[in-house]
Amino acid sequence: MVTTPQQLSTHPVYVIGGGPGGLAVAASLRERGVARVVVLEKSDAVGASWRTHYDRLRLHTTRRLSGLPGLRIPRSFGRWVARADVVRYLEKYAEKHELEVVTGVEVFRIEQAGPEWVLHATGGRRLVAGAVVVATGYNHTPYVPEWPGRDSYEGELSHARTYRNPGPYKGKDVLVVGAGNTGAEIAADLAEGGAGRVRLAVRTVPHIVRRTTLGWPAQRSGILIRRLPSGLVDRLGALLARFATPDLTAYGLPRPDTGLATRQREGAVPVQDVGLIDAVRTGKVEVVAAVDAFEGGEVLLADGTRITPDAVIAATGYRRALEPLLGHLDGVLDERGLPVVHGARCPRGVPGLYFTGFTNPISGMFRELAMDAEKIARRIARSGRRAGRG
Repeated sequence: MVTTPQQLSTHPVYVIGGGPGGLAVAASLRERGVARVVVLEKSDAVGASWRTHYDRLRLHTTRRLSGLPGLRIPRSFGRWVARADVVRYLEKYAEKHELEVVTGVEVFRIEQAGPEWVLHATGGRRLVAGAVVVATGYNHTPYVPEWPGRDSYEGELSHARTYRNPGPYKGKDVLVVGAGNTGAEIAADLAEGGAGRVRLAVRTVPHIVRRTTLGWPAQRSGILIRRLPSGLVDRLGALLARFATPDLTAYGLPRPDTGLATRQREGAVPVQDVGLIDAVRTGKVEVVAAVDAFEGGEVLLADGTRITPDAVIAATGYRRALEPLLGHLDGVLDERGLPVVHGARCPRGVPGLYFTGFTNPISGMFRELAMDAEKIARRIARSGRRAGRG
């Protein structure tokens, strides 16, 4: 049963973050009769992170399994939706659901005030909320390790967040640091786009899976195995790897000695192959040891090698950066700076505070966001901590 606006709290529900997770929660709350849900987005438009990703990026999950509640992704976008089309979809999503999105407002601190919440935001704003949903994203703040000599490095060093396409690197010697999905795809993109030499520095060998095997997408396998025992998933993953992907040991990428599920528990998802395997086998991407330090214009690798690339791109991940926002609240963040719970659960003793988008599921981020959005909306409705006419 949908509760009428008169039964709701007098304060809005504030959703922090105008990416897919935040928009999905806002739409689900509206669908359940919430009179006022406000999405606060610090940039000037929804889907900000998708607007700044590299050009060739596509969803690694299928269009059919990536739609958010209340609006399917158009078939015309194809099976693997391109970055620009994801942005178009998110814009259409906010428009279709008539979401109240306030851009240019960043929330710096969230405080509990009795049964309500107080948000301290841009311009000295003090916003009172009946409930808060934090959807600022898993990939929030670019992270570059504090390698010795990094700050005095004489070469070109950038984070993968600023990479767009291989154009500026044509003919150059480029070192990509980090063999996650981003680093693997950027390395392949550079190799295909005319870089003179491409090396990929690897510290932890990743699991590599085909995006599809005989037409079957890796995402569907991820959904099927997600709740199986870790030991069984590790064994199944090893069997699938021997069937679906070649052994790249001779090229510097041996098969991992830890299983797929074991690695997932540590926060690492498999690398979906969108060109890396062929690039490595043909020598267009050279696998080298991890970066240990910088010295002058040289990069020192873990095996003692010294190299002098023209450019270094650090595909070294992101931090959630939730500590300034919530670190003062007991029992909300774990030792890694991640929420202790997510989805429809609130931290113990902290009712009315929800999180979405802070896991990295093998079954697909958009799918997880869609399910979390509906669970959060149901929970807020049932608890009575819902927005009224603000």
